[in-house]
Amino acid sequence: MSDVTYDLVVIGAGPGGYVAAIRAAQLGLKTACIEKYPTLGGTCLNVGCIPSKALLDSSEHFDHANHAFASHGIKATVELDLPTMMKRKDGVVRDLTRGIEGLFKKNGIERVLGTARIAAPGAVEVTGPEGTRMLHAKRILIATGSKPASLPGIAFDGRRIVHSTDALSLPEVPKKMIVIGAGAIGLELGSVWRRLGAEVLVLEYLDRIVPGSDLGTAKLLQRALEKQGMKFRFGVSAKGATVEGETVTVEVAPAAGGDATTETCDVLLVAVGRRPYTEGLGAAEAGIRMDARGRIEVDAHWQTSIPGIFAIGDVIAGPMLAHKAEEEGVACVECMTGLPGHVEYGSVPGVVYTWPEMASVGMSEEDAKAAGREIAVGTFPFLANGRAKAMGERDGHVKIVADAKSDRILGAHIVGPRASDLIAELVLAVEMGASSEDVARSFHAHPTLPEAVKEAALAVAKRAIHI
Repeated sequence: MSDVTYDLVVIGAGPGGYVAAIRAAQLGLKTACIEKYPTLGGTCLNVGCIPSKALLDSSEHFDHANHAFASHGIKATVELDLPTMMKRKDGVVRDLTRGIEGLFKKNGIERVLGTARIAAPGAVEVTGPEGTRMLHAKRILIATGSKPASLPGIAFDGRRIVHSTDALSLPEVPKKMIVIGAGAIGLELGSVWRRLGAEVLVLEYLDRIVPGSDLGTAKLLQRALEKQGMKFRFGVSAKGATVEGETVTVEVAPAAGGDATTETCDVLLVAVGRRPYTEGLGAAEAGIRMDARGRIEVDAHWQTSIPGIFAIGDVIAGPMLAHKAEEEGVACVECMTGLPGHVEYGSVPGVVYTWPEMASVGMSEEDAKAAGREIAVGTFPFLANGRAKAMGERDGHVKIVADAKSDRILGAHIVGPRASDLIAELVLAVEMGASSEDVARSFHAHPTLPEAVKEAALAVAKRAIHI
């Protein structure tokens, strides 16, 4: 038993948890962070955001060397060394997890290795390599994240039928990969293996990729991915999958009903989203209210139905994004200490890290119309941007949706080179209530990709210069 009482015990050391722990320590709270895995950083850093982006960058270099270098006057003979690519990915992860360890030490955060269970308000039981101990805390913050969702009739085996974590470490390039789900995870990992030589087919229940995003922008991304060789089947669902030898047979049925057909592949990636991870946590037993989807319910200050117990990130409602969890973690602990912590959920950006990338913030054109808003829309293609042309990038556009009367920017949607970076300006614009005129009148260095943002802002008032 521990005689120490902490001001805050954080359960989970992913982006939400470790950032919350650091901010709490900065504010003078005696803080401990429990993590059941030997490395810090959670899913995002270990088996999600970071390793996938490392592979996306490496596979992008490989693809460019095969298909784009020649147009720049560079002749090269290219050979894939997959073990080295994987080793590099693992090194990136290792360096960053060690960096978080250093931040914990710097801020005086006690790292506790083990699996946590809420024994009672103010008490967390931790079972680790050295046995079981009890941590006492004035406050508990749940930041346990999420796990890949599964489908009935399709069992993961880690080799032929895989989830996103498995797909980051395949020992060889599949001849054919089928991806179930046309969201960000499926498209990103499908892109990695397509670039490295796999034939990739994406199955999607709905009639489009990236459900919930701006439709016109998503269609541009789909066309770009199809030009690269990725194939899509929409309006279908996977009813089952069997493995025989090195072949996976997938039963595919029309979403609207009808006879099923079969598709075969040597790797099936199930990427149908993620589910809150609360198994074994003791949250329900403690009386913490949850919704029908298994998410923990919280109030405006991220406190659960039990006073003194809080929750952030993927275990509560909202997009399952690392940056959303980080901002919630900071705001939550600031509220605990009397500071005005706040998260503006209307400006949470979403990014699909394919190439071209897709990034969005705020309302889509469809969302705005459904809400009865009178809007003005400005678009500008990268085809007309000097820097994009110099880079050899022709696909995509910047699209800005503004209120027709006030000119306030309601949303922005980008498909194109470095969209993940370009969206930051428009996130700030939405957060600050800026108008398209504000963006259009601000300087954008020439020649740069951000000039496309300026031109789209000008286009809202039908005065774009370069198109």
